[in-house]
Amino acid sequence: MFDPEIVAQLPSYDTALIETHCHLDYLNEIDLSRALALAATVGIDRIITIAVSPENLDTVLALAAEHEQVWATQGIHPHEAQAYDDQVHAKIKTQCQSEKVLAVGEIGLDYYYDHSDRRAQRVAFERQLEIAKSQQLPVVIHSRDADEDMLAILREHAPELRKKGVIHSFTSGPKLAEEALSMGFYLGFNGIVTFKNAHNVRAIVELTPIEHIVLETDSPYLTPVPYRGKPNAPHLLGLVAAQIAAIKHMPVESCLQTVRANSLRLFWNQ
Repeated sequence: MFDPEIVAQLPSYDTALIETHCHLDYLNEIDLSRALALAATVGIDRIITIAVSPENLDTVLALAAEHEQVWATQGIHPHEAQAYDDQVHAKIKTQCQSEKVLAVGEIGLDYYYDHSDRRAQRVAFERQLEIAKSQQLPVVIHSRDADEDMLAILREHAPELRKKGVIHSFTSGPKLAEEALSMGFYLGFNGIVTFKNAHNVRAIVELTPIEHIVLETDSPYLTPVPYRGKPNAPHLLGLVAAQIAAIKHMPVESCLQTVRANSLRLFWNQ
């Protein structure tokens, strides 16, 4: 997938792309310097690499500090919620003060895998929402098979979140989508929108105003068609953009201009 001929076939756009959600420290199939070079080749000028566990809070922050085009988040994924304690809480809160940290995340609820106890997930989620409030940062939310509890928590906390945030890799139902949008959240979409059977996700793209969409790869996961089954990396983001534009019946450049403005407004206050 990282063959130069394949890269040369990828779409090229006049509007620079922003990768709002990936895991650079998990890119085992490609060297980081190569991944960043390929991203630049296809016009990606900003990348947000996401924290998910106590073990990679420092890692993503170091990557952001080392590379000008990379920013980071700080947060604990619901899979790791049982590792959330006062020490982790204090570390996230402190490191969120870095100028290279743009959001609190990846936080939320995952009742599909249930890798952590559901009560522990809810506690970790709400405590991290409190950090976002105190630091005046947006949140990057993971939500899977937990729509009702997610809505209940967002209803309670969203009014105090100055920047709201994004529900990334959105695969939930229209009720969560519509209410989250009404609260001021963005929805993040990735390679899933290109999957043959992802009709439900494409339906959510249809109902979501383009002014509330941001793009991501979630790499190294969720590789878009036609490279599904192979490792993912940020340079494939343009394939997601093309699919979103097709679903919204708009020129790709117009789509990119809007979603870039969305990303800048949400994460960089621009």
